[in-house]
Amino acid sequence: MKKLLKNDGVQSLLASLLCIVLGLFIGYIVLLFINPSGAFQAIIDVMKNFLNYSKSTLQIKNFGNTLVKTAPLLMCSLSVLFCYKVGLFNIGVAGQYVAGACASIYAALAWGWSWPLCLLFAILAGALLSAIVGLLKAYCNVNEVISGIMLNWIGLYTTNMILAKVKESTSPYTYHIATENPKAILPAIGLDKVFAGNPYVSVALPLAVIVVIIIKILLDKTKLGYELKATGFNKNAAKYCGMAEKRNIILTLIIGGALAGMGGALLYQTDYEQWQVTISSAPGMGFNGIAAAFLGGLDPVGSIFASYFIQHITSGGAYVDKTMYCSQISDLIASLIIYLCGFVFFIKYAINLRLSKNDFESKRGKAPAEVKAEKKGGENE
Repeated sequence: MKKLLKNDGVQSLLASLLCIVLGLFIGYIVLLFINPSGAFQAIIDVMKNFLNYSKSTLQIKNFGNTLVKTAPLLMCSLSVLFCYKVGLFNIGVAGQYVAGACASIYAALAWGWSWPLCLLFAILAGALLSAIVGLLKAYCNVNEVISGIMLNWIGLYTTNMILAKVKESTSPYTYHIATENPKAILPAIGLDKVFAGNPYVSVALPLAVIVVIIIKILLDKTKLGYELKATGFNKNAAKYCGMAEKRNIILTLIIGGALAGMGGALLYQTDYEQWQVTISSAPGMGFNGIAAAFLGGLDPVGSIFASYFIQHITSGGAYVDKTMYCSQISDLIASLIIYLCGFVFFIKYAINLRLSKNDFESKRGKAPAEVKAEKKGGENE
């Protein structure tokens, strides 16, 4: 059991589960203060999400809706994770996500491009925006958190101005891509039939999973991944070893931005949502990606499950009784879980500290000859 607890993956899983349980418990306490009569049922409704429907066809169809929003969240999570793995905090992922959404929507509605070109344009837009952060970090030593936050708002309001040219005349929303340019919609490849005819389920999720595998291989199995991580840990040491530290910083943020930009396209090219040009705050998708990255233990595979869980909770809030609680109650519960994600590493540290203390106490209680024999046995192994 002790050996199992020392495994980093097991520690990450336990820490993430503890954060989830604590978040739900604190959310339940808040609901008790608001209206105790419906608190328990509200938590159950949030957790059930699409299972609140009695018909299986409706359950499958709404499960598909949750997956539609999981794909872009997963891409934002990968963006944060990739940069963090190499020593950079990409808090500008929200702006890069918006840039990708802007590029894909405008290319589809204004220029009539097909879906692969719109997707590539979104990736390029996210990469270009994050390249600015990388250049400022590499050549001017500007903290990527400061420049990333500023560019979030620049990207948002620039997007509103650009997409105002392709919005409906009677509303602040952009035109439906499915109506104006069907060839820009991501292909369903038969997944729509699997999810009870849900028209929004597309190739987006398989594409996101493929990217997860690519990022996992890039970080852990390639020379480039090693150099990027080395530069992130200590750019001066990397420079001394002959690595191009400035290039690696810029490249890291470009890749992170490209992932976030792709996330924007994976949502809006399904036509699940239209962009609202009067929006005055960055979409939560980018910031939720930070939580998903940490909840998943900063592992690309773990981020798949973390992204789905966060989206499941967020979507589940729609089923809470609105006569008792406001519509933002699901956001509150999700925010509590997201906040507690920041304690994942603290919990892992506490587990390791406890294990080390137990090991020390067990060795102290043994005779010197037994400890010596154990050391000798370890050396022989």
